[in-house]
Amino acid sequence: MDKRPKCIFCDIDGTLVEHSPPSQSSRSDHKLKLLDGTIDKLLEWDKNGYYIILTTGRKESLRTVTEKQLSDVGIFYDQLIMGIGGGERVLINDKKPDGRESASCINLIRDNGIKEISI
Repeated sequence: MDKRPKCIFCDIDGTLVEHSPPSQSSRSDHKLKLLDGTIDKLLEWDKNGYYIILTTGRKESLRTVTEKQLSDVGIFYDQLIMGIGGGERVLINDKKPDGRESASCINLIRDNGIKEISI
């Protein structure tokens, strides 16, 4: 069994906060609406030593706005990857030498949040 901490890739809009159209989310005065359980789940992952990477289709030019919006609602992370577009996301990873899978995927219903997921 691998004892190294997990690396969580987690989308922002519709997953951690309520999804908003780009015309709203790109505004510096737009306040994000946390989905139920977001902070508790991030704290759980952090306590477990997981590396938290937030991903978003938001343009790189919105980094400063996005970082402030996340900070204002208490969302913390280890890395923020921006500009990945809104299309399907595919994670490709190798198996461990003993054959164990080293990647998984969880698709959530938009705006239902991460409260109930178990990793």
